[in-house]
Amino acid sequence: MMSTIRPGHAIATPGSRNRFAVDVRDFLTQHPRQLPSRYLYDELGSALFEAICRLPWYPLTRAELRLLEAHAREILNVGVTTAIELGSGSGAKLSALIAAAGSGRGRLDVHLVDVSESALAQARGALESFENVRILTHETTYEIGLLESVLARPFPGRRLVLFLGSNIGNFDPPGRDAFLGSVRAALDAGDGFLLGADLIKPERKLLLAYDDPLGVTAAFNLNLLSRINRELQGNLDLDGFAHHALWNEARSRIEMHLRSNRRQRIDIRGADLDFVMAEGEMIWTESSYKYDPPEIVSMVERSGFSVRAQWIDAVGRFALTLAEAV
Repeated sequence: MMSTIRPGHAIATPGSRNRFAVDVRDFLTQHPRQLPSRYLYDELGSALFEAICRLPWYPLTRAELRLLEAHAREILNVGVTTAIELGSGSGAKLSALIAAAGSGRGRLDVHLVDVSESALAQARGALESFENVRILTHETTYEIGLLESVLARPFPGRRLVLFLGSNIGNFDPPGRDAFLGSVRAALDAGDGFLLGADLIKPERKLLLAYDDPLGVTAAFNLNLLSRINRELQGNLDLDGFAHHALWNEARSRIEMHLRSNRRQRIDIRGADLDFVMAEGEMIWTESSYKYDPPEIVSMVERSGFSVRAQWIDAVGRFALTLAEAV
């Protein structure tokens, strides 16, 4: 599957709607059928994902917050004058990091990069109360936002790029390595990189995290079909599909699919697409790779970084890795 990364597009502009239409047509005609995971994150999808992060079966966010707060002063040391968060979401993690680092660290420029307008507004609100923090937002993709951020450097100091939430897990291995390489290429030697990555857990715990008993993750996944109906004049019957999560042990990844409950004809006029789905046929919507700690160190160092520290939350089985560009 051609993986993409969280978060995805917000409410479509005419240009992004055209891109959405092209991607829907291209990916739904592949075998197996699939949809890029970035499109899970419209306004409702982003809100549903924030709800998922609060579920007791999804420990990733709480584990990461514990690590950020415990090691904040080492992460956000006095040499860091610019923090760039790729995929800021609600801003809760960066807010917790800044608060735990304390008020004596001096001025900080914060660049929030996200394609969701509503997420950026929420993140800005979460950070506005901090003194000596200037907030700049970039409503664009990770790669473009990173380049915009590094070009805006008003005073000396080190940059720190944060890529949290195990967003790295949404890339397939070639895409992951290319992305990490692009982050390194944008930085100067001595700049920092903080990577949050989910670790391999027992299969039952992984499946509960991606198929919770309350059905929030199912609603998050099915909302993608609702978005297609709304923005591209689709006829997708949400009752005709079921959320399906599975653990692919050979690939060390969770996969999310939408399974057709019956044979049905799909018509998406805005994407010029008309096809038949068989009963049991699935649409692949997301992959989430899980890692062992040494594997994280290896992939970061292959990309031109030197790992300075790695912290593991034993309860949530989550790793936070701090590296420096060399």
